Amino acid sequence: MKFLLLHMNPSAWEALTNDDQNSAIQGHDEFIKLTRESGEFVATKAVGDPSTSSTVRVRDGKSTVTDGTYLPTTAGFMCGYYVVDVASKERALELAAQIPEAKYTGVEVRPVAFEAGAE
Repeated sequence: MKFLLLHMNPSAWEALTNDDQNSAIQGHDEFIKLTRESGEFVATKAVGDPSTSSTVRVRDGKSTVTDGTYLPTTAGFMCGYYVVDVASKERALELAAQIPEAKYTGVEVRPVAFEAGAE
């Protein structure tokens, strides 16, 4: 079963000391190593700041582009994610607890419902 582990709230990141930020970065390196060694790692990506986003909408056959995100970002935003392939949701939750952001904000765990392309 594949799961998406969504992480990060930039306001929490900015509130961390440099030492805590460095520790979190090291924690991500350790998480990647652990999940690669266990065969559970599929992918990870980091995404840019919402201030660099554009939103495309098509209405009556015409597309419009606006600067910014589709949804408001007042509660923070997803900065990155991992995809893991695990035996159960319980294992996905165990892995999520090992991602550094779990200590500061939280890690959202969602099952992957569909995928194509990266095989």
